[in-house]
Amino acid sequence: MIIFGTKGYLYQLAILTLVCGQCGNPAAHTLRKRVTKFTLFFVPLFPISTKYLTQCTFCGAEQKVTKEQAEQLQTQSAGGQDGQTYGQPEQQQHRF
Repeated sequence: MIIFGTKGYLYQLAILTLVCGQCGNPAAHTLRKRVTKFTLFFVPLFPISTKYLTQCTFCGAEQKVTKEQAEQLQTQSAGGQDGQTYGQPEQQQHRF
């Protein structure tokens, strides 16, 4: 019997103040990195996919961004917040 599946990790990279494309309000946005890893016997082995997104804290709208855009936004926020980063992962788990 082989037990395999995926496990999702959600990392909050930064909090930015941007104008939301959905609601048009200047609000705080969280920059997040979502990593899905393949697991074998509940041990995460390697990443299957990595996605970056921003989420508006006012209306909740999410927007996908590229890795390069995420890195650029993160360096902009680090300059404004003395290099402080946020990194406690939230976990999601899926078993098959």
